[in-house]
Amino acid sequence: MSYGPNRPDLFRRAGDIADKILRGAKPGDLPVEQPTKFDLIINLTTAKALHLKIPESFLLRADEVIE
Repeated sequence: MSYGPNRPDLFRRAGDIADKILRGAKPGDLPVEQPTKFDLIINLTTAKALHLKIPESFLLRADEVIE
């Protein structure tokens, strides 16, 4: 199971910041940004190997389920 920031969203936001800098903004004047989109990924194969039962309600909330 993994819960963390959505990487494509981070790269997209980094591109926006690079665009602002290339257009003349001073890097020191730009605010520090925190990730806003997170993904929950569950690996059912590993859970079964560890004899863990993942509740159905939790699986429905996951962004990706690896079987």
